[in-house]
Amino acid sequence: MLRLPTIRQQFKDHADGAARDQMSYRAFLAELLMAECDDRARRRSERRIRAAAFPREKSLRAFDFDANPNVDPATVNTLASCEWVNKSEPLCLIGDSGTGKSHLLIALGTEAAMQGFRVRYVLATKLVNELVEAADEKQLSKTIARYGRVDLLCIDELGYMELDRRGAELLFQVLTEREEKNSVAIASNESFSGWTKTFTDPRLCAAIVDRLTFNGAIIQTGTESYRLAHTKALAEQTAAG
Repeated sequence: MLRLPTIRQQFKDHADGAARDQMSYRAFLAELLMAECDDRARRRSERRIRAAAFPREKSLRAFDFDANPNVDPATVNTLASCEWVNKSEPLCLIGDSGTGKSHLLIALGTEAAMQGFRVRYVLATKLVNELVEAADEKQLSKTIARYGRVDLLCIDELGYMELDRRGAELLFQVLTEREEKNSVAIASNESFSGWTKTFTDPRLCAAIVDRLTFNGAIIQTGTESYRLAHTKALAEQTAAG
């Protein structure tokens, strides 16, 4: 009735351990309730990570800082505290394909979800297409409000495709809705100077860059592909073998 599944599942083991260790009733009760609290926190964290809709699992522990010296471990570890999300500040990850942008984006988003923030991951083109469809169906306000509610919106692959003026304006509305209220983190293969290829209106491009950089953190992941280097190393090992 009280919906305490961990206590139901682990009661016997804890009770046997308490009897064996001659624990007091108070200590036994505290241990049992702590197990329930810990498991409940874990389940909440798993739900938030599922709700974020990450395409794959990525962690900061798995990021190879030695393979990409452009990325400062201290900066990333500071971001892992998620204080920037708490302050509603933006984050930009800029670099060529294979340099670890998406890995860091997903890993930092996962850290935020684990710390209790509502997170949503989406590809830039998918987000724009969804906004265009919502506008056509007179559901734009509802869609923008939905993306505006999450604490951290992670937009991946921004800059891979050119957006028409309408798509760019709709994306700008999402960013404006979130400005200084909730965090946005983006990963882009283009430097800011090259964003005019994606956002063809120079004034709109400047306004979007301003929204995504004001009081925010910028990490340059460089130009040398870790994936390509890894593939070449494997090929060389195979050839040597």
